[in-house]
Amino acid sequence: MVTYMKERKRGIRIKSRVILTVLGLILALASILVGVIELQHNFLPVYSILELIGIITAIYIINKRDNPSYKIAWIVFILTLPVFGLVVYMMWGGQRTFPHLKKRMMACCDKYEKYLEQDPAIPRLLQYENSPQTRQASYLCNESGFPVYKDTSVEYLSPGDKFLKRLVQELLKAEKYIYLEYFIIADGKMWDEIFKVLSQKAKDGIEVKVMFDDFGSIKRQYRDFVSRMEESGIEVSIFCPIKPSLNIVMNNRNHRKIIVIDGNIAFTGGINIADEYINQFERFGYWMDCAVMVKGKAVDSFVVMFCSMWEYTTGKSIDIKDKLISLPVQKESYVIPYCDSPMDTKSTAEGIYLQILNTAHKYVDIATPYLILDDKMKNAIILAAKSGVRIRIITPFIPDKKYVHPVTQYYYSELLEAGVKIYEYTPGFIHSKLFISDDSSATAGTVNMDYRSFFFHFECGVWFTDEDTIKPMKSHFEELLSQSQQIKQSDWEKRGAWIKFKQWILHIFSPLM
Repeated sequence: MVTYMKERKRGIRIKSRVILTVLGLILALASILVGVIELQHNFLPVYSILELIGIITAIYIINKRDNPSYKIAWIVFILTLPVFGLVVYMMWGGQRTFPHLKKRMMACCDKYEKYLEQDPAIPRLLQYENSPQTRQASYLCNESGFPVYKDTSVEYLSPGDKFLKRLVQELLKAEKYIYLEYFIIADGKMWDEIFKVLSQKAKDGIEVKVMFDDFGSIKRQYRDFVSRMEESGIEVSIFCPIKPSLNIVMNNRNHRKIIVIDGNIAFTGGINIADEYINQFERFGYWMDCAVMVKGKAVDSFVVMFCSMWEYTTGKSIDIKDKLISLPVQKESYVIPYCDSPMDTKSTAEGIYLQILNTAHKYVDIATPYLILDDKMKNAIILAAKSGVRIRIITPFIPDKKYVHPVTQYYYSELLEAGVKIYEYTPGFIHSKLFISDDSSATAGTVNMDYRSFFFHFECGVWFTDEDTIKPMKSHFEELLSQSQQIKQSDWEKRGAWIKFKQWILHIFSPLM
């Protein structure tokens, strides 16, 4: 009974923090709206000037070098609610983040990325082979700044329970350090199993650092979550703590999933640390997800990613020189870990997806929980399909966000007309993020096919040409297809008028979701 009451109090505290945050945001928006109404009624000249500024801002947005869909959403919002829309845009939509934060992130990245060295023989081998994969790798190296590696293996892990078993096996072998960076870390069976190993390793004198995103985890942890880790000797960092405000920084979340063990093994993928990811409880039917384990030289890049983010978040540096201790694994494939950031004007994650589509000869297989496409991505998929490339896309049948799923489905019509084959995973929710092409290249990681992943979140992934890994990925994709229902164009066009209207309206504001 005492334990039950303790758990209940913890749950109440979590809900209280969430409620206070939501109320703070609502009050902030309400105060802006009240202020706008007050201006309109009592200070009409000022209101008229702000309306004019709103029109000028809309013209400014049109001429910005930004994603067209994103621009249209804000223009509609500002012109529909001139002053209110203008104020919200100035606070939340005018830029990806603040200049001083960009400067700080750039300094952290420069500090650690200088320790990554490109073996000059590997790019020469790529150029000599002159394959479609050469273009993909060249783009990714140039855009991300991370080297291309050989002497690295990649192991595909799906579903979540298989990943957890493999992860715990490797964590138990740790001798020097464990770095863990996640969007969601939730109290539950999955975390308990991992935390048991982490706490024991910390007590044994092994360096353990854990970083998680506050937005992703805010509803999923008991109040003493951090103190429990710190008492066990684990260093903890919370990325961008949630505050009840319209602060633009709140829009940029750390969606990455990275685990580095002793500098020689790394994990990444879609799987967060929460019980639904290992199907210990059901949220949206069966939860299908995947991860990859990277072993060898390419792990150096994941070490750099973590160290950069750790210093950016905590202000504390890591002596990286004795952390880059990866051992080569005899493999002939090419591997490039990469990350993407809202702190620059690049779109590395979207770019590698586009490169795979543009260089494919036979097929591209895609799994994604969200299919919210900008014009570049939509046109690339359509162009590839019309060029004879077989494009197959799996999305969820049971969505996790009911307001987002209609936007995913909005794009079905155009894609089906172009010959793209679309399937919905009927057992539940598919959270995997996969691109597989021509049995020769693939990428897996944290990147959804939506605006948040492409432009607002910190993301990461790994691109590779390892046929030993691509083969089981392709087999698993075929297995997923057998459990999915194909969306036929003739049936899709018969959907009701209300569904079409809802998709049209939500699509306009999809870049803001």
